Amino acid sequence: MPEPGRTLLVGAVAYHPRVVTVWEGFRTYFVERGLDLDYILYSNYERLVDALVAGDVDLAWNTNTAYVSAEARLGGEALVLGMRDVDADYATVLVARAGVRVPADLAGGTLALGSRDSGHAAILPLHFLRAEGVPIGDVRLLRFDTDLGKHGDTGDSERRVVEAVARGDAVAGAIGDATWVQLRAQGGSETADLAVAWRSPTYSHCCFTARPDLDAGVSGRWLELLLGMSYDDPGLRHAMDLEGVKRWLPGDKSGYGELTAAMRDQGYLP
Repeated sequence: MPEPGRTLLVGAVAYHPRVVTVWEGFRTYFVERGLDLDYILYSNYERLVDALVAGDVDLAWNTNTAYVSAEARLGGEALVLGMRDVDADYATVLVARAGVRVPADLAGGTLALGSRDSGHAAILPLHFLRAEGVPIGDVRLLRFDTDLGKHGDTGDSERRVVEAVARGDAVAGAIGDATWVQLRAQGGSETADLAVAWRSPTYSHCCFTARPDLDAGVSGRWLELLLGMSYDDPGLRHAMDLEGVKRWLPGDKSGYGELTAAMRDQGYLP
């Protein structure tokens, strides 16, 4: 792990070309303020978690699914060093046609899900619905595993979920609340006759994850600068818009309990 004066390596997943623009902008911000930082992009979150655990990167910009995996592999000692404002209060929604009742109408019907490694579009909706008494074994699951390894970051699988519900191939479909808001704002015909029929409890989404042996001085300076990013700074606004953040939060582990339980129950963790 880096000591003061050494380069801090941040790992992220290249789920879209804009990721390069984001990290070029963020890197400039940190370097100009005296923290030597560079980034490494990976093709999927499994490789990113491997790199973090092996010490090949010092920080990983993880989805919640990737964070839970890293936390388990690091013996519950991983550090959480920041998350976006939107990550602290995330939710899943089920979208359906008018008149569909959730969970009542799911039994014997078809539920569309995003990629099976997506916490918000597959793992958590099954977990929360089961907790509400939905007999998941009596529900046909229509999965769209179109961005495996990206944990739903591309949004492709969720768009397919909405299209399936609009076609009548599923009674309801699970997507992130933020995705639904975005799709509605775009005004696509596939959303016109759909509405939110169910909303999950809230949970945490992405976070910066570090090994427990990261130098305290380095981690403290990283977090100080991260929290100091201002959306009003014209040099940062474009990168922050692309990353979907207006304000960074310190982050904590309290919002990952339900996902940890869900991943364990569904066989994603030992």
